[in-house]
Amino acid sequence: MDTRYVELERRPELNRPVLIAGFTGWNDAAEAASLAVDTLREEWGAERVGAFVGEEFFDYQSVRPQITLVEGVTRIIEWPENVLYATSGGVRALGGRDAILISGPEPNFRWKSFCQGFVDLGREFDASLVVTLGALLADVPHSRPVSVSANAQDPSLVENLKLSASRYEGPTGVTGILHRYVAESGLPAVSFWASVPHYLPSVPSAPAALELLQNLQHLVGGSLDTSHLERTSEDYQRQVAAAVSQDSDLTSYVQMLEERYDAQADGDPKDLPSGDDLASELEEFLREKGDEEQ
Repeated sequence: MDTRYVELERRPELNRPVLIAGFTGWNDAAEAASLAVDTLREEWGAERVGAFVGEEFFDYQSVRPQITLVEGVTRIIEWPENVLYATSGGVRALGGRDAILISGPEPNFRWKSFCQGFVDLGREFDASLVVTLGALLADVPHSRPVSVSANAQDPSLVENLKLSASRYEGPTGVTGILHRYVAESGLPAVSFWASVPHYLPSVPSAPAALELLQNLQHLVGGSLDTSHLERTSEDYQRQVAAAVSQDSDLTSYVQMLEERYDAQADGDPKDLPSGDDLASELEEFLREKGDEEQ
């Protein structure tokens, strides 16, 4: 493994681990992907074993280090980093295999080098599978099931998961680059993407994180305790519904999204507004709200 990019603080003994990555930032709409990875880390008791070398990949003026007080006296610096967490002794949800979880901010620099370091890590530990998790803003309503799309070098795998293959074209983040880089290196790789309401970009989406984990569970088998996330998802739905109900314009907008979602699910699009029309409606709504608040 090229130690220029990854520093192992200790070398864990792992049984054909599954590598699971999710990054904060552009790839993490409503914090769904990072919340999913954090949930796995807590559920599986994964412990820190190392990190990617931050000096290689971060612009500290864009992703700034943090000063933290310890016991109100000692100051320590917390540097941005992509941390590696590993399980030990196998995970029942993974059929006795272990897991390496990678989380942290999306790197600013040298994505090719970062991806190569990730591939080297997978080969070093004889990874059996790589899974990347992402979330994107879309014209979907909060009141309907979360849509998840998947990418894999084996199209039949996506079909077996009963998911739609992503047809996105356009700018991408490190999650998309990493998935393609890993797949082209020959390691088995699957990428899950959850769609979250674009009118709720700052509200952490427990429902989207839960749907990502349920699809991961379907992929790898076994069981995963998501009861805490399920309760948080119920709270999310109640709080968002209450907030939307207090604004008639936003209520109308969400109703249009619901009609469009239901028509697509029934295979009958009829004369419902397009995504561009809905985006224009939202922009007008936000402009009006801004004028009222001035």
